Order: sequence, then C-alpha cells, then structure tokens
Amino acid sequence: MSMNFVKPTRRQFLAGTAALGAVSFAGLKPAFANVDWKKFAGTTLEVNLIKSPRGDILQKYQKEFEELTGIKVNSEQTPEQQQRQKAVIELTSGKPSFDVIHISYHVQKRQFEKGGWLADLTPFLKDPSLTEPSLTESDFAEAGLAFAKDKNGRFGGLPFSVDYWMIYWNKELFAAKGVEYPTTFEELVAAAEKLTDRDNGVYGFVARGMKNANTPVWASLMLGYGKSTVEDGKLETATQESIDAATLYQRLMTKSAPPGVTGFNWAECQSSFLQGKVAMWLDGIGFAPPLEDPKKSRVVGKVGYGLMPKGPAAQAAPTFGDGIGVTEGSANKEAAYLYCQWAISKEMGARLLQSGSGVPFRNSIVNDPEVLKGVTMPQEWAKVLSESAKVSQLCLPVIVPVTEFRDVMGVGLTNIIGGADPATEMKRATEEFAPILARSEG
Repeated sequence: MSMNFVKPTRRQFLAGTAALGAVSFAGLKPAFANVDWKKFAGTTLEVNLIKSPRGDILQKYQKEFEELTGIKVNSEQTPEQQQRQKAVIELTSGKPSFDVIHISYHVQKRQFEKGGWLADLTPFLKDPSLTEPSLTESDFAEAGLAFAKDKNGRFGGLPFSVDYWMIYWNKELFAAKGVEYPTTFEELVAAAEKLTDRDNGVYGFVARGMKNANTPVWASLMLGYGKSTVEDGKLETATQESIDAATLYQRLMTKSAPPGVTGFNWAECQSSFLQGKVAMWLDGIGFAPPLEDPKKSRVVGKVGYGLMPKGPAAQAAPTFGDGIGVTEGSANKEAAYLYCQWAISKEMGARLLQSGSGVPFRNSIVNDPEVLKGVTMPQEWAKVLSESAKVSQLCLPVIVPVTEFRDVMGVGLTNIIGGADPATEMKRATEEFAPILARSEG
C-alpha cells in the first residue's frame, strides 16, 4: 500500500521562537465561546488515558471540565504497553468500556484506522454548536494533521501532543573535558567516547537498549542517513543506510553507555542522567521536567538541551505524537467529543507547554507570546523545541503491526549491542518481519 498521505521527509511545523524566561506557571481560566457546553449535562464518560505527563495534566484539571459541562468523567491512566493491549481487546469486541481513548499515533494510527475503531470527528468539527470558532483545521501543525487524518481526509481523533527527540547533555561534564556540543554524528561519537570515564562511573552516552523500546533510537539515527524504515510500503531496514545506523548505535551503546544498557527503557536512562553520571541522553523533549526539579535531580542548572546532530545525509528531529479520540462503539459521541475538544483547548495546551509536559499541535498555542511567557522550562529547552520543529520527520513507520516491528527489530538491536554483526542482524530481522507487514496490508 502506498503511504503517500504521509511524507515523512516533509518539514513539519514551525513553532514560535520567542525568548522564554523561567516564569512561574500561568494559570488560565477557560474562555470557551459559542458552544452549548451544558448540552450533555448528566452524562457520564469513561476515559482511557496513557500513563504520561499528558495523562497527568488531563486528570489534574478534570474537575474544570466537569464544572464547565455538567458531565461526569471517570478517567484511568494505564502504562502504555498495557493500555495498548487493553485497547485492542476491547475495541475488537465492538463494545469498549470507554468513550474516549488517548492514542499513540506513532504506534496505533494504522491499526485503529484499519479496525474502524474511532468515530469520524469531521462532522463535529464543522458543527458550530459543538466546536468553538478557534478550533480550525488550519490551526493544527502539519505533523498533527498527518497523524490525525486518514488517507480519505477523515479525522479519527484530535492531535494532542507532539514529542521531538533531542539530546539532553550535562554541561558540567562537557566543560570538565573541554568538549563542545556535537553538531554531527561523527562529533557525537567522538564526544561520547571522550566523555566516558569508566573508572569514575561516568558514561558519555545513554539511550534505550531494551528490546522494542530501542527501535526508535536506531530509526532516529537512520533518518540522519536519509532513510525512513518503511517508504511507500516497502521495508528499507536491510539497506546500507539502515546497517550504518545500526553500526553507529552499536558503537555508542558498547563504547560509551553504562553497563546493563540492554535493560534500559526511558526511565532507566532518565535515572542515570538525573544522577549526573551520563554526559548525553537521546530521548523525547517531554521527559525534561524532572531534570529541573531539585527534589529529583542532581543536575539542576547543568542541563543542556541540544538539537539532534546532523547525519551524513540529513538533519532530522525524530517526531512522535499522540491524539485523543472518540470510540465508534460509544453511545455518548458528542459528549465525548466535547471532552476531546477541551483536552486540546488553548487553556489546556498552555498548561501542557508551560509545565514542559508536552508540546501542543496547535500553532495558536505554541506561537502565542502570552503562553510562552509562562513556560517554566529553561529558554534553551524552548529554543530546541522551535529548532526541532523546522527539521521534524516522522520516526516510526505508519503501519498496522508497529509493535511487532519494534519487537523484531528490537531483538536484532539487542543482539548488536551484545556484539552481533549489524548487517547480519538487520537482514535477518527484515526477512522475519517482511511477511508480517505483507499480511497486515492484505
């Protein structure tokens, strides 16, 4: 199947560049117009959220939505792997226990579209009695639209939060060794190796090494070689570019990473960086807040936020995203849509951005000087967000079996960290996954 409706090489959305100071959080009162928010008062909604800073924000302010609408909300946050499994089981049954679902587009988009599991929100978006005037399609960043719409232009959810991958770096460790922030992959490797001091328990680089979680790291590096993992429905994972990216991953994870890295997901990476024992950590921009929290971090005031370095063929900020949608099986679609609209409203988006918990897909939020004044993260964090937007590329393939893709490639990558030959492993994993991909689109 052709994937022309998403061009992963396309530049996807410019965020505003503004000088952002570390200003205290600006609380915003909802200022919703035109919509009869009380129309479905008395309704009860069941909301299925992914455990994340985004889920935390929605639960923290849920009472405001209930007061605004008279709708009762029962929401639950579940860790992402369990949430994805539960969602598939319930949605396949046609009678899910929830009206609203928080979606990881980079994993669930094609699966949800193929299953017909989400209600089409296009008619609701066009209904002035249900949608406030500022919520227009043109306000969504390109990456958000690419995620939220199917190839027929139908909205199966609203774009909620974008996550760019970047490099967190420890300025103190860099200064001690006289190392500059790397701007290319070559400089990245050189810096990582120079900053590694095993005798003192200091490591130059960390990223996810655990099977499945490690696949986006290699896919991110592959973008720098000018390739996506799947292009126009065809696997590109045994190409020279893929092997080069896997070889780079192997070098970083064996010569510069902490011991036991094959057991690291993002939480273990974050923990080692928080302790001041790692010079560079590659992961999502939304993991930043604990690094600036004196109760959790030994590196407060020492953290640099860096744009993804250039690869041999391209500079790309790997891009992931989530959305929020209404289930096709819900008996309360309009009320559920009001919740989704509230979740991505300007007020809620401002809170998301200002707390450093996520980045809204709405241009009117990320470009609003008043919103930007309230950002509590360092100015450098906001600058990287803005620079990443200019070189944004979708990282994971837009296919149904993304989880299997991550599993199969992840085994190969774990083997590579263990010393296996990158070319052999990428070819083996590609041969194993090819029939899975073919069946999924059959």
